[in-house]
Amino acid sequence: MTRYAVGDLQGCDEELRALLARLKFSPDRDRLWFVGDLVNRGPASLATLRLVHALRANATVVLGNHDLHLLAVAHGARRGRSSDTLDELLAAKDREPLLDWLLEQPLAHAEGSDLMVHAGVVPQWTVALTLSLAAEVSAALRRDPTALFRQMYGNEPDRWDERLAGAERVRFVINVLTRMRVCTADGRVDISLKGEPPPAPSPLRPWFEHERRATRDARVIFGHWSALGLVRRPGIVGLDTGCVWGGALTAFDLDAERQPVSVPCRPHQRVGTD
Repeated sequence: MTRYAVGDLQGCDEELRALLARLKFSPDRDRLWFVGDLVNRGPASLATLRLVHALRANATVVLGNHDLHLLAVAHGARRGRSSDTLDELLAAKDREPLLDWLLEQPLAHAEGSDLMVHAGVVPQWTVALTLSLAAEVSAALRRDPTALFRQMYGNEPDRWDERLAGAERVRFVINVLTRMRVCTADGRVDISLKGEPPPAPSPLRPWFEHERRATRDARVIFGHWSALGLVRRPGIVGLDTGCVWGGALTAFDLDAERQPVSVPCRPHQRVGTD
């Protein structure tokens, strides 16, 4: 069995099909790990979600910020944005089974020494704590999704504190796992940064560069940060290679030391748009 981790799809159905063909994907022998952001910004969110859903017996998915945004809009907790490309999906006759399935997906997944999240992990969180906090959010999602989505948006609190509770705790966990790119060594996050990492000596650094982070003994697979492109470091695999911006869609073999496999993508959004 081969496990392929796949970068942010963002509604790029044709590119996903091309990548699967390039991999010679076989449901009899292969599994796919999707780092989140299955939908939005690209031209075919409905087709992409249908394809991943059809592959669900062979797929492990973690939720990204765009997936959560789709669910929030679908539950009436948030208005769509001008940059969204979700109308076809939201009007589809099969939206309910697709969205019900998406709602059931976790925010973090661990297997052996591998941990997959969409965005990152603050230095204070171990793998076990990350999974526990992700499970808390998933339980809240299933219990009352509309209430959670109404409380989800916002950048505060911006620092981890184990005493956080209620909506603040849920919001911080979601922001870390689905939106964060940089943080300080003591767990303060800056959600506003979206491009290149800040120059030294800023205390804000890419979350994975903090040497004493509690997940340093795991291999963390993530997406979300297209400005970085492919990231391959000891214990770190970053796979957002900017498909929706005209970059590439990339798959990484988690079980063999091989070069990642990529397919080129047509630009569907202008770089720099929010």
